[in-house]
Parts: sequence; C-alpha cells; structure tokens
Amino acid sequence: MFFHIVLERNMQLHPRYFGRNLRDNLVSKLMKDVEGTCSGRHGFVVAVTGIENIGKGLIRDGTGFVTFPVKYQCVVFRPFKGEILEAVVTMVNKMGFFAEAGPVQIFVSNHLIPDDMEFQSGDMPNYTTSDGSVKIQKDSEVRLKIIGTRVDATEI
Repeated sequence: MFFHIVLERNMQLHPRYFGRNLRDNLVSKLMKDVEGTCSGRHGFVVAVTGIENIGKGLIRDGTGFVTFPVKYQCVVFRPFKGEILEAVVTMVNKMGFFAEAGPVQIFVSNHLIPDDMEFQSGDMPNYTTSDGSVKIQKDSEVRLKIIGTRVDATEI
C-alpha cells in the first residue's frame, strides 16, 4: 500500500532562482512538481521525505535554464491485487458503486455485492440488506478487497 522509495528526476531551474537559496528553490520546485502526481509504475507520490543527492547542473544552450539531476526519497501509495482497503462511497447506481480510497477511485460491481443486499432507487440510491441493518449509500465507509487494477499513464 504505502512504500518509501528512492526516485530520480531531472529538474530545470530558471536563472532567477540561482544564488544563496539555490538548493531551497530546487527542493521546493521538486515538491511542487512531484507531490500528488501518479506514475503507473510506482503509484501516487504522497510526499517527498528527503533529498539524497543533487548532481551538478548542466546549462541548456540558448535558454539559460540549468538541469539538475535530483535523487530523492518519497512515500508512494500503490494498491495491489488482494489488498484490503477502507474507502468512502461517492456514487451508487444499479450497476454497483464507486468509492475513493485516497487518490484511487474504485468501482464495485453489483455482482460482487453480497446476494442479500438489494438496490433501492430513489432520491438517495443505496444497497440495503433484507432486514435493513446494513446500508451502502453515498458517504458510507466500506472495507473492500482489490480484485484487479487498471493502470493508465497518469492514474491507477
């Protein structure tokens, strides 16, 4: 689910940021560019936790920008098949329901919802047990098991 890994990225910095605060400017730009993004390979970058190494900058011809290779530590969130997650339901319809666990959007098909639960339409659609003791509707918290993932270039 959550992993602490080391990643590398080439950061371009404008000449106006050179000077005494070069390292601070580079780190803040890295955090702004990287945190909250997703790569299909590593997952969602939650937070940058440290800088391991900032390499020597290379001046780009004609622009004045300098490219710095940066090696950094970060916490990533990547769900795997078979993992149990807690999620919040965002939408319910007769096909199933959508839920969110952090940045991940999850769809639960009505074929995977227990047989004793029936879909109830109306102003607040929901799945309810026959005795009415359990109700899945918008903003309900559910615990679910991931049975498969689909990875695009920028999201899971």
